Amino acid sequence: MKRKIAAIFAADIAGYSRLVAEDEEETLRRLASYREVVDDFIAKAGGRIFNTAGDAVLAEFPSAVDAVRCAIDIQESLRTRNMAYPPSRQMSFRIGITIGDVVERDGDLLGDGVNIAARLEGLAEVGGICVSRAVHEQVVNKLSVQFADIGAQEVKNIPTPVHAYMVAMRREDGTYATPQVKKAAAKVAAAPVWTWPLVVAVVSVTGIGVTGFLYNTKLKQTASVAATPTAAPSATPSSMSSAMPSATPTAAAAAPSPMPTQMAKAPMAPSSASAATAPIPAPSASPMSGKFSADSVPFINERVRNFLAGDYSAAGDYKAFALNVGGFTGSALNQPSEEAARNAAIEQCQKRADAAQSPRRCEIYAVGNNVVYPHGKPPMPPQPWVRHDAMIERPFASKDFPMVREPQKVRIENMFVPAAKSRSVALGPGGQYFMVLGASSADDAARRSLESCGAIAGTACMVVAIDDNFVVPIPTLFRITGFFNAASNASIVAEARGEVVRKLGDAAGWNAVAVGTSGRAGLGLKAADEQTAVNSALADCTKRDSDCHVIAIGPFTVGPIN
Repeated sequence: MKRKIAAIFAADIAGYSRLVAEDEEETLRRLASYREVVDDFIAKAGGRIFNTAGDAVLAEFPSAVDAVRCAIDIQESLRTRNMAYPPSRQMSFRIGITIGDVVERDGDLLGDGVNIAARLEGLAEVGGICVSRAVHEQVVNKLSVQFADIGAQEVKNIPTPVHAYMVAMRREDGTYATPQVKKAAAKVAAAPVWTWPLVVAVVSVTGIGVTGFLYNTKLKQTASVAATPTAAPSATPSSMSSAMPSATPTAAAAAPSPMPTQMAKAPMAPSSASAATAPIPAPSASPMSGKFSADSVPFINERVRNFLAGDYSAAGDYKAFALNVGGFTGSALNQPSEEAARNAAIEQCQKRADAAQSPRRCEIYAVGNNVVYPHGKPPMPPQPWVRHDAMIERPFASKDFPMVREPQKVRIENMFVPAAKSRSVALGPGGQYFMVLGASSADDAARRSLESCGAIAGTACMVVAIDDNFVVPIPTLFRITGFFNAASNASIVAEARGEVVRKLGDAAGWNAVAVGTSGRAGLGLKAADEQTAVNSALADCTKRDSDCHVIAIGPFTVGPIN
């Protein structure tokens, strides 16, 4: 462990839980897009993401000026993106910044500096920035920024008040908004002791009155119900569970938190929401519909697919098929009504999912021979999904799994490593991951892991491991911070991105990208090892630019050398 002084940047999405509850898939998709913006600005400003937790980001900067300038750029960029959405669906960050003495341990930063930055973020306005006095003193004469002094603020778990300033954000017309200071709730004076008997008496009388009213109301409701004719009971649905393979799908949904949707905020490794190496298709906004085809059903194994192509397709109405993104399914054939078929299929699927502690709910995919799935097809990367390359493949090791924290690495070690072949792990740009275990083939495992991971992440994922090997280059000389997309990477000057994309192309072996102060890129291609690729990229960059540094290795963006 070592101590150092750093400018700490903490960002979090305001109202994230509400946004997820209202539209989970759309929120996760936009989070990935917005995180790409945030991560790119942080990297461009010389910052380093050292921790993330769902929608939150923690980063360090070499100076307070760089941190504040980066925060302003982020807020103004995201404000423009939010204009395309109604106010209730806008996704806005709060940002807090301080300078503090922190302890670095295994790349993570700990200490009061990190805690204070997080508390300042909580004080910030939606779409705003709140900084400590130390930061204000560093930047007040260096940036054309207006501040509002909000004084000493008492914050949770910090023994002394924190003197804070709000950054005045620029409006569309060029003027500056006046920050609104959050006022603490006024403390209520304690009531005199003699008032308590009076309070008790009033509460008791009120309680008696309310109880009498509710009792009389209940009597009236009971009488009303008794006078209403009872509906005839419907026929009990007979679910045809024996007709469908009942084996539990051998898939394990996982993310950097206990829930695949990342709703929990457990600490996780730095993760970027950048796109993957190849262009990523946007998830379909419209539900899946049309005639049922077993070949088009996502998430399922081949045994279930064969059942759907045979017994299910041949059965008459009424029938239904349900699934969840973890690959759990349920079906009902020859039911007395469409509603009975729906209910039976959902019930069977949900029982299987609950028994395996799958957190994803089951939904109806097909009724009769018609697809009625409420979601679009899961976003998938272009094929081939796996490219075997002896120069970059190496034995799988859970400790080297990218973009996740230790608890997730332990889970992968306990589940993936001992599982039967064929098995695959797909990784999303937001740190989501999905394991498929004991599949019929490596191709089947890869497909299913990508489909489920893509549905959870809201964007295309990448297969990082098949059976006993990593199938993408896993950097060890640098810290992985996210997915790399040369076509949109802000560190590379715009006119050079096309050439970088073309040269990377299908280059086998280890590939590295370096950039200088002007954004001119240098490439190290088709190297036999990581160090050679890095050296070649830096040497190529220095021919065009100055102060070159490595920004990507293989499909990953990378940070400073460990």
